[in-house]
Amino acid sequence: MPEVNLSKAVRSNLLSLQSTATQMAKTQERLATGLKVNTALDNPTNFFTAASLNSRASDMANLLDSMSNGIKTIEAADNGLTSITKTVEAMQSSLRQARQDKSFKTMSYSLDTASIGTAAVKTISFEGGAVGAAPVSIDLNTTSSAATAASATGSVAVATDAALQAFAGNTITLTAGSNTVSYAITGASTKSDLTTALSASGFTVAFDGSNNLAVSRTDGVNFTGSGAGATSLGIATTSANGVPAVTGAVKSVDALVQEINSNTSLKDRIRASNDNGKLRIENLSTEKLTVTGVGSDGEVDGTAGTSTVDENTVRKNLVTQFNDLRDQLDKFADDASFNGINLLRGDKLKLTFNETGTSTIDIHAKNEDGDPISINNSSLGIDLVVNSDLDNDATIDGKLSVLSTALGKLRSQASSFGSNLSIVENRTDFTKKMINTLETGAANLTLADTNEEAANLLALQTRQQLSSTALSMASQADQAVLRLF
Repeated sequence: MPEVNLSKAVRSNLLSLQSTATQMAKTQERLATGLKVNTALDNPTNFFTAASLNSRASDMANLLDSMSNGIKTIEAADNGLTSITKTVEAMQSSLRQARQDKSFKTMSYSLDTASIGTAAVKTISFEGGAVGAAPVSIDLNTTSSAATAASATGSVAVATDAALQAFAGNTITLTAGSNTVSYAITGASTKSDLTTALSASGFTVAFDGSNNLAVSRTDGVNFTGSGAGATSLGIATTSANGVPAVTGAVKSVDALVQEINSNTSLKDRIRASNDNGKLRIENLSTEKLTVTGVGSDGEVDGTAGTSTVDENTVRKNLVTQFNDLRDQLDKFADDASFNGINLLRGDKLKLTFNETGTSTIDIHAKNEDGDPISINNSSLGIDLVVNSDLDNDATIDGKLSVLSTALGKLRSQASSFGSNLSIVENRTDFTKKMINTLETGAANLTLADTNEEAANLLALQTRQQLSSTALSMASQADQAVLRLF
């Protein structure tokens, strides 16, 4: 292609027009993208610095998602703790209601003094309820003073210690009700050793003037001697041997009341009182009480007949209520999960706060020693309640104490989660502000001023028009030579 020669004026105006077009294209690009630095060629320093800032902002934005999930995980755990706390408070309410309830059932019995009589000891006994399976008996009549001398005397004279040692290898056992004493005769035994060892638990043992072994009870209770040693010394006895017939009187209602209420096996298990001349028995239990010694006519006569005193149904129903609430406690803990993480079941939540991974936090439920735990009935020490637990106020007070301790643990854990939540929320706010700072810094390096660029474009358009006019005029000057022809 042959070279075209342009005049100096035309070339100058053409170059100016081309330069203006280039600047207009660049300005239009900035207006279109909103960036004054679109490539590294525009400004390498600003371009790569902005890219680094934007990359860090992007990394921190990704961390925000995990922080947001972490906040919801902690909130889910806190929701569970709140519900568990309300459940424990409801359990406290159930126990307090049981503590205040005194609707124990009673039965009143007249004494059939004729049937009780004075010829033999007759009893009234109690079993079941809070008393338990082993019956506890109370005598309905008294014994005379003669009965306190009940005794049995051996028929073998033991004049010396050597005579006693001749029975070595034999054991003497004395039994009266629940009281038992024993002595094993050896080759070194003395008469004093024997009498000292056996004179216990209501027994009086001594050698009489004929050197025979004499055994007696100071309370008139029948007793039995047994064992080869007792037989050899002639004191094996049955409960009736040497015990005179009962010649005492039928006890009064007041006497029976005092004796029942002072019996250690019945105290706080049943309560007796005088109901206008009748013996009233109050069953302090959530289970039925069986009274033996009541005739078919409902009067106490010392026979084998029985009567039943109903249980405290209010406290018994509260046992069921308490256990239902206890079951819900574990279910609240099971359901307090978010995104597969359950802090109340011992899971650990790990959150990273910066893009380098050097700032993290581990969140989990923990005990007073800082060890990870699950929040449930077992860790809180809340046991299943059985009916007998609500029989007496002292046991209820113990259960209330356990619940009070459990509430303290729950509130401490809620406080710990609250502190963790505050940390994560503060870090979230900080991260958002840092992202904004980084992105703003990057924008300052790369964003175009649209107002300035619009003004530049307008000026360039004006310049372009002027350049076009100047080029046209230069061309017309070159055409003037044509007029010579």
